[in-house]
Amino acid sequence: MKRFILLYMALVLSFSLVFTQNRDVVKYEKYKLLPREIKEVKDRNAIEREFPFMKVKKFKVPDKKILSLDFSKIPHPTKVSQFKTVFHFPPIRQWWAGTCWCYSTISFLESEIYRLHHKKIKLSEQYIVYYEYVAKCKRFFERKGDSYVDQGSESNAVTRIMKKYGIVRESDYTGLVPPFKVYDHTPMFKELKSYLEFVKKNNFWDLKRNIECVKSILNKYMGKPPSTIVVNGKKMTPLQFMKNVAGLNPDDYVDFISTLSEPFYKQVEYKVPDNWWHNKSYYNVPLSDFYSAVKNAITNGYSVAIGGDVTEPGYNGFLDIAIVPSFDIPQNYIDQNSREFRIYNKTSTDDHGVHLVGYTHYKGHDWFLIKDSSRTGQRGIKGYIFYRDDYVKLKMLSFMVHKDAVKALLDKIKSKQK
Repeated sequence: MKRFILLYMALVLSFSLVFTQNRDVVKYEKYKLLPREIKEVKDRNAIEREFPFMKVKKFKVPDKKILSLDFSKIPHPTKVSQFKTVFHFPPIRQWWAGTCWCYSTISFLESEIYRLHHKKIKLSEQYIVYYEYVAKCKRFFERKGDSYVDQGSESNAVTRIMKKYGIVRESDYTGLVPPFKVYDHTPMFKELKSYLEFVKKNNFWDLKRNIECVKSILNKYMGKPPSTIVVNGKKMTPLQFMKNVAGLNPDDYVDFISTLSEPFYKQVEYKVPDNWWHNKSYYNVPLSDFYSAVKNAITNGYSVAIGGDVTEPGYNGFLDIAIVPSFDIPQNYIDQNSREFRIYNKTSTDDHGVHLVGYTHYKGHDWFLIKDSSRTGQRGIKGYIFYRDDYVKLKMLSFMVHKDAVKALLDKIKSKQK
């Protein structure tokens, strides 16, 4: 009887801990921008007044409240110096271009160049973006309009483009044409989509001429990318630069997801709109393998290009932290099923790509240092945000890493396929 009573008390205590510990409190906050963000918006709106043909969409601060929580009682890192980091260039902004997938992956590849060859080479994001836009439109024309065209894409789009077109340095191609001083692809995409709609409406399917028109639009807003560059006095193609100077092999990089909708330990399609070409090379693994692979990579000197959901009450760009509040789900209940439920009901969506560059263990949690090119990543410590372990497990949906960082997992997958 005494043993039964002790067991009962232990169960009650554990149940109580799950439901009373770390009870986060909901609150509403008014949507706000920093003073410098308001100035940036005004500067952007001024472009339209000076250059009406650009048709820049004016931005107004929404008059609304957003769901948040009281972060004051949540212990968290407050400085980048608290993390053990890999080499990476300082954060830069994507401004009003929907190209986080490229900024995060290019940053990742810059870290890879340093890890592999101890070279510091700042690469061009927009060189990849240009050819990705061409590829999207080409598929649109080939499929007579039955293909998704927008600004988003995935990490392995970068390596796919690199295999065909190589890569160049940022100094070789900025992708900026006056009057723009920062990136804003909104007017360009408006004109591009108008042309695509014209082609579809008028049944004007002439692939060669279609691509020429697309490139003329891109050249107008981004400039024409170089076919050759000069490095240390030597003329070379972007493919030669990628292989002989940057020393990158696009085939060395692998992608992972974790979903119950596909069989584990198989290569499957990542079924999100930004995987517009329906790539089926993603390794689908259980959440335990997914999370361990991310943590093992960064703790062993490999960085990670990672993407997922960033539209949560526990995501705060002013405080630079991302956590899962207890009113969403208690941390002990985060597992494959709770993750899948959010994928299924679309509360976990493929919103944003970032570069995971550091790690620390703080107050009982794993914390990951994230290099972020978005506006929200500029509000606190410019260009960084700290993801807690629960956020990675529940809300991060895919990642890219060098194959050597996940050799044991790839061996496990291979053995499962026999």
